[in-house]
Amino acid sequence: QVQLVESGGGLVQPGGSLRLSCAASRIFFSVYVMGWYRQSPGRQRELVAFITNDGNTHYTDSVKDRFTISRNNAENTVYLQMNSLKPEDTAIYYCKAERPGQVYWGQGSQVTVSS
Repeated sequence: QVQLVESGGGLVQPGGSLRLSCAASRIFFSVYVMGWYRQSPGRQRELVAFITNDGNTHYTDSVKDRFTISRNNAENTVYLQMNSLKPEDTAIYYCKAERPGQVYWGQGSQVTVSS
């Protein structure tokens, strides 16, 4: 059974940094587009960033120049480095693996930005 396990969330003060990790198992990781999404209370889940299997990246406007997505295909892991965090970044962050006809989600990791 495919598993995506996020880690690295927590409580951080505004302006701080966190690094999320998503470890995948039982998939041919390198062929998947990997993405990070987030959902805060009362809002729909939204795309934060994704990285293609050949390393191209895309970011939603609100996180550009603050967040960096990367992947290590040898370790079946995708990362989200989050800098200059703001209270509005508070959400549950989900990892997603996607290829045509297949989509897998992780269980989510809470990120709280508060003083």
